[in-house]
Amino acid sequence: MPTHGSLSKAGKVRSQTPKIVAQERVAPSPKTRSRRNYEKRVILQRKPGQNWM
Repeated sequence: MPTHGSLSKAGKVRSQTPKIVAQERVAPSPKTRSRRNYEKRVILQRKPGQNWM
């Protein structure tokens, strides 16, 4: 059973990728989060889950 590429190349791309420093994230306020949920559920009429269409 053939493999997808040789194991000698494993991890090569990740080590070559430049490291990016993570940015500080600020969570939205509860009021903003509630408003966004309201817009999704009521205004856009989206169902919960990944298959929301």
